Amino acid sequence: MGALKLKKALLAVDAQNDFCPGGALGIRDGDKAVPVLNKYIKIFQSKKLPVFVTRDWHPKVTKHFKAYGGLWPRHCVQGTRGAEFHPSLKFPKEAIVMSKGMDPEKDSYSVFQARDANGTEFFNLLKIFGVTEIYIGGLATDYCVKYTALDALGAGLKVYILTDAIRGVDKNPGDSDSALKEMLSSGAKPITLDNLKK
Repeated sequence: MGALKLKKALLAVDAQNDFCPGGALGIRDGDKAVPVLNKYIKIFQSKKLPVFVTRDWHPKVTKHFKAYGGLWPRHCVQGTRGAEFHPSLKFPKEAIVMSKGMDPEKDSYSVFQARDANGTEFFNLLKIFGVTEIYIGGLATDYCVKYTALDALGAGLKVYILTDAIRGVDKNPGDSDSALKEMLSSGAKPITLDNLKK
């Protein structure tokens, strides 16, 4: 068998209503990441490279929520408007939607804990596509983006963080900056639309 062709994939993380201003866990300027993500999606689509779109997809009762001992207010509950993708997010029908947070016993911040509509785990899909390089943008820098990037690096993948298409919760001031530093010091590379086009 010949060597796998180096393949890149885009990962648009959790651009959902509840993480945007006005949502249950609204991130300041969270919606501003969406038009930039759309540009990345267009580029990857034009090169026929895989696009993955992730979402929090929580049950009503989960240890993730404050009411049941977790950190967070109720958000992105399956089937609610808050769990829907931001209306401005434009992704092709071939994009693979990955859902996470369904297990009521786990926080599941990382996309490596997500599954597609057929129940296939993210890492298995990457292997099927022969993906060795992932480009990650979306919400939130200090949680789902960070944990996904660290898991990807741990799995031996090359990781690029779309620094112009991420926004953070900043539960504590400076969390997002610290998260970005942690990702970069762990081996991720920063990239923006301008660099990608070159």
